[in-house]
Amino acid sequence: MRTILLLFLFTISAWSQTGNLKGKVTFGTDELAYGSSIIIKGTQKYAIVNDFGRYDFKGLKYGEYILETSSMEGQTRTTKITINKPNTELNISLDRNGPKDLQEVVIKKSSIRKEMMEKGFAVNVIETQEAAKRNLQTNDLLDRSGGVRIRQNGGLGSAVTYNINGMSGNAIRIFIDGIPIQTYGASFSLNSIPPALIERIEVYKGVVPANLADDSLGGAINVILKKGSKNMIAASVSYGSFNTIQSNFSTTYRDKSGFTVKANGFQNYSDNDYEVWGRFVYNIAPNGRYEYIRAKRFESMYRSYGGRLEAGFTDVKWADNFSISYNGSEDYNQIQHGQYMTKPYKGRFSESAANVFSLNYNKKDFLIKNLDFSIISVYSHRNDMVNDTVKWNYNWNGEKAIGLYGEPILSVFGAQQGAPTMNHQKLNIFNTRAGLTYNISKNHKILANGMFYTVDRNDKDEMLPELIRNFLATRDLDKSVTSFAYEMQAFQARLKANFFVKNYYLKTEQVTPTILVGQDGQRSVIMDTDIRNTNFTGYGFASSYAVFPKALIMFSAEKAIRLPNENEIFGLPGQNILSNPNLGPEQSNNFNIGLRLGPYLINNHKFSFYGNAFWRNIQDKIVQQISNRVNEAVQATPFVNLGKTQSVGFETSIQYSFKERLFAGVNLSKFNSIYKDRYDENGNTIIHYNKQLPNEPYFTVNGNLQYNFKNVIQSKSELNLYYYCGYVAPFYTSWLEIDRTTAQFPQDLGLSYAFPNKQFVVSFDAKNIFDEQVYDNFAAQKPGRAFYIKLNYTISKF
Repeated sequence: MRTILLLFLFTISAWSQTGNLKGKVTFGTDELAYGSSIIIKGTQKYAIVNDFGRYDFKGLKYGEYILETSSMEGQTRTTKITINKPNTELNISLDRNGPKDLQEVVIKKSSIRKEMMEKGFAVNVIETQEAAKRNLQTNDLLDRSGGVRIRQNGGLGSAVTYNINGMSGNAIRIFIDGIPIQTYGASFSLNSIPPALIERIEVYKGVVPANLADDSLGGAINVILKKGSKNMIAASVSYGSFNTIQSNFSTTYRDKSGFTVKANGFQNYSDNDYEVWGRFVYNIAPNGRYEYIRAKRFESMYRSYGGRLEAGFTDVKWADNFSISYNGSEDYNQIQHGQYMTKPYKGRFSESAANVFSLNYNKKDFLIKNLDFSIISVYSHRNDMVNDTVKWNYNWNGEKAIGLYGEPILSVFGAQQGAPTMNHQKLNIFNTRAGLTYNISKNHKILANGMFYTVDRNDKDEMLPELIRNFLATRDLDKSVTSFAYEMQAFQARLKANFFVKNYYLKTEQVTPTILVGQDGQRSVIMDTDIRNTNFTGYGFASSYAVFPKALIMFSAEKAIRLPNENEIFGLPGQNILSNPNLGPEQSNNFNIGLRLGPYLINNHKFSFYGNAFWRNIQDKIVQQISNRVNEAVQATPFVNLGKTQSVGFETSIQYSFKERLFAGVNLSKFNSIYKDRYDENGNTIIHYNKQLPNEPYFTVNGNLQYNFKNVIQSKSELNLYYYCGYVAPFYTSWLEIDRTTAQFPQDLGLSYAFPNKQFVVSFDAKNIFDEQVYDNFAAQKPGRAFYIKLNYTISKF
């Protein structure tokens, strides 16, 4: 009897035990099959093979399983495995058989999106595979995403801000692989990074997860650069209107030991000499009469180039990934006008350069089992310069403005924007982000993340006398954000929840040399130091519940804090920003409730729906001060705390496809961004406005259509036709209700042709085909009708 009891207890114990399964997937013996998918048949478990060729299943009950491994480049393989110990290693080798059918591509894409979207955050994942073949910028992709509006002051290279569901500017944080983009400088921005170098873009609306530990108030955009370890070389070049030339390349090499080298680079150039017209484009005749004209921008050229070199090890015993990288970039940008186009500039330009070094390390089961660790540290040395020394006024013909008696008109302050300047900024930036994740069990985990950001900034204006230059202030800023989170799932993973708390700390220090004259007439220099500290705590959660297998409801909320950055506090002459050392943080209570349906497949029709309602209640909103005098000569303004504002609205998206040949989609965003109250210095309400904020497009619709033709001209070739349209409803341009824009409805056409071996792709794009007058910020017109051609070439087998 005792033997039977012991045998029974042993059986129960063995049945209740769980183990982990991991391994590598390759083509043949050594070529990594990253992006392949593995499904455990009879369960809902799946895994995507990561960039290092690895997969990982945790918490599998002891027993036999059947694994089905599929790839778009190889044959599907079925493998049996027995789990009877805590850790099991299984390497899988696939045989190539050419491109697979589209069904396997859908498995890969839906799995990545599903994992992110089921956590309950209002998030959109933008994939760049198709866009990389066409002449589309990264900002174009974002502008076509539901709830996102790009605010650009002109053509390629012009100043850009981002609006997500009524929250804009620096309330929206931009990251590159989780590192704030300002670390890399103006020369490495979303304007310059081509989609071909990007794996995907994650757009968080309102509530931001704890792993992106930063002070984003209304959302975040996280750009994930390509990290594939597959040996390949890819390059592209495009040419189009306004003498626009863009090119990029990328290459990766990995040997059997795990040593990996990656390199990529990009180049952008455009004259940006497109035509402008309308209310603000006029010349002033000698007698003072306004002569409205249609003119070409004459000094709006932009060029940039950059490269990245990375070397390290992947999938070794001491690290899943260890790499050291260098990123270098430069740009040159002619500044054609200020906040409005009332006065064209000539001779005002900016230059930027950045040298960035980074170290990246991550390891699963770090020190102890189930503890994952990752860290990325970045040091950046930036040089930014603004040059403005031309003393004459100019008209839109590029000629000196002439006065009543035929003489050239001098600028009021001696330069285009204000006083003559050759201002140099040197910035040393250190940014590090570290994270720990402990998997308590299959359904529970805790996370801790920390981000530290420090900048040492020094300005030097060569146009100022040496005595004054020696007494310019030095400025330092330190910022840290720490977060703790708990993730859980229940009811067979139908309910998922994420709870988090964040602490925000900011320290600014400004040291100004000051001359004091004593009673005896002796002069002495003292250092006037202004140190300010800010400390806040925020918190929130996100949850989702699968009512049915393809019907998901989501809810998220956060008390968010946004600290002012160095440009808002210390100013930035190149973008017409004055300093405001008294600027305070802004706070917001963010709420989202959403619904996802699908994708549903009915015969050959597939469709999905997404809807999200949001509410943002903002205190002390940080905005650039709106000038009440649009015709003033100097159009530089500081950032200020506006008071109390509120953004309430909704967004929807519908996607449809037929036989995986016809693709159609439409998304809509509608919100009210209301300026509620103005405060005094003590925080008391002094004026109740309840008015729509000016210069905020609050109703937008985007639509796209794509059709895929097979075997056109050549067997196994592919022709894609594209159509895109965007609608922007009229919006207020000032606090006066009579100042409204007209509706905007630009439309684009495009096509791409992939040759049979898929190595060579040629594309053609026609943008704004009806030459609409379009602008994101009123009185800062964007390019009209334009045409571009692009060539792409890829080698992936060597």
